[in-house]
Amino acid sequence: MQVADQTIVISDLEVDAIAAAFRNARLTNTALTCFPGRIPSVVAESYDIQRAAIASWPDAICGWKVGRILGDLVNVHGADRLIGPIFRKSLQISKGDVCVSFSAIDGGFCAIEPEIVFKLAADAPTSGDHIDAAQAVKLVDNVFVGIEIAGSPLATINELGPCVVVSDFGNNAGLILGPSLTNWRGRLGTIEASTWIDGQLVGTGTDAAFPGGVIQSLVFALNQTAQMGLPIKAGALVSTGAISGVHEIVAGQFASCTFGSDITMKVHCSPARQGKSQ
Repeated sequence: MQVADQTIVISDLEVDAIAAAFRNARLTNTALTCFPGRIPSVVAESYDIQRAAIASWPDAICGWKVGRILGDLVNVHGADRLIGPIFRKSLQISKGDVCVSFSAIDGGFCAIEPEIVFKLAADAPTSGDHIDAAQAVKLVDNVFVGIEIAGSPLATINELGPCVVVSDFGNNAGLILGPSLTNWRGRLGTIEASTWIDGQLVGTGTDAAFPGGVIQSLVFALNQTAQMGLPIKAGALVSTGAISGVHEIVAGQFASCTFGSDITMKVHCSPARQGKSQ
């Protein structure tokens, strides 16, 4: 695989300034009109920004989201996935038919993504050899369905590409955790998810569409976090990527996601209160 030159060109001061801009915008629910600095040219720079923002974020990490890098950008960045942190205060639990509410920054980006979520039974290795699929599965305690809330104060985050997505917490704004999957080992690779917004079907897909399956998303998260010096701990969650697509949503809309014929999750998007610190 041909990978772009990985020379780091953004200074430490720029890293800190970009991280602070995203962090402050999120904490005050204030939209950004443009990327707050020079856009990184390689994802290594973006993960530096992400680490800097994590270091001063006023909450603990409870998991990680995995997103996709598509098309020619896979060769450009040398990876087909990316990650971002999920923080404890942004985690919600879906129970039965109860509709779970989440908020969107006015003028920012917000979307819902039905996903498969792994929970770890043990700490991931902190260093050493690359973790493979067999090793990753041994770390799994349970498997759930869930809805990732993709969100950012920057409306154009996805349009600007993976380096920008990684820079702002991987475009994550929370996770709504649904029920566990019975017989998950037998069901992975066969799960169909569909998403409706205000009663209209907006996407359908299966977890078989992921390169290497959702297990490979877990593998990527384990290895990338170890490389960042933030290895995943026992009890943490890994949300593995959008099954039916990335579905933009705005305040006031209702949505539901189905997983197979037996699980439905309902959500409502509300406006975030500007100036409110988390």
